[in-house]
Amino acid sequence: MLSVAVVGASGYAGAELCRIFCAHSEVCLKHLYVSENSLDKNKKISDLYGSLKGRCDLVLEPMSDPKNLIGEVDAVFLATDHKVSHDVAPVLTAAGIAVFDLSGAFRISDLKVFAEAYGFEHKYPELLASAVYALPEFTDLNALRATKMISLPGCYPTASQLALRPLIDADLLDRNYRPSINAVSGVSGAGRKAKLTNSFCEVSLNAYGVFTHRHQPEIAEHLGCEVIFTPHLGDFKRGIHATINAKLKDNVTVEQVKKAYSVYDNKPLVRVKDGMPKLMDVQYLPYCDIGYAMKDGYIVVCSCIDNLLKGASAQAVQVFNLYYGFDELKGLFG
Repeated sequence: MLSVAVVGASGYAGAELCRIFCAHSEVCLKHLYVSENSLDKNKKISDLYGSLKGRCDLVLEPMSDPKNLIGEVDAVFLATDHKVSHDVAPVLTAAGIAVFDLSGAFRISDLKVFAEAYGFEHKYPELLASAVYALPEFTDLNALRATKMISLPGCYPTASQLALRPLIDADLLDRNYRPSINAVSGVSGAGRKAKLTNSFCEVSLNAYGVFTHRHQPEIAEHLGCEVIFTPHLGDFKRGIHATINAKLKDNVTVEQVKKAYSVYDNKPLVRVKDGMPKLMDVQYLPYCDIGYAMKDGYIVVCSCIDNLLKGASAQAVQVFNLYYGFDELKGLFG
């Protein structure tokens, strides 16, 4: 069995990782960490998340020095702030530990773009260059298994890329027009820490981060296509519903589009539907559901995921499974 640690375990994504690993027969969940100044340190994870009682009762240890993990675990999941991941990952990878990073610290390859998006300078360009951005349906397994630095896509980028990538790869889009992505996320996407902006009584459907959201350059880089990305906050707990408008090339047929999306025929966690998907069909599940409609040379694609699962923890474990050669669904439906 592989020994695993989760850093940032008290957050929503960290707790979902704990839940998934409880059902993973190849994993021994050995350590859970929070920051040294966290109010959750020295508490049991099951005291914060009652659903884990009797399944995972590990104590949330304060992270004093990442070097303490050397020789203790085979893999570490970083469900942490971007700067924390940026600082911790080099220590772990240098020791031969596989790092699965759920933050944005290693998602953007251009150092200038990274600094503009995340507000600090990247100090580890060599590690950034060696990182594999692992959207599992499209990741080169040889490249994935050759690195120790695995960068997991963001939640909005996952929903957006899975919707658009087949059309781009099949060269069906008119590249003179930028696809427009309008995506709504539940409040859990803002994290567990209490803030007025994600207080449920204050939340109303609204756009935010217009033309400035850090996920825009991530989406554009990994699609190889500039996009207009507008995120919205919705008054529900979890999930992302993305509606994407794009211009097709002249004379593109329904049959061509259907063939493009057939790339998912053997991808168990992407379901292409005849109609438009609903958010309730993917909440608490690791799927991405996709539907589309075409008219007058345009296509509207809708993509739905659970932001904490296919947009974060379940996708991280899916990639972990592929990395170590397990069935990619192991643990995800436990």
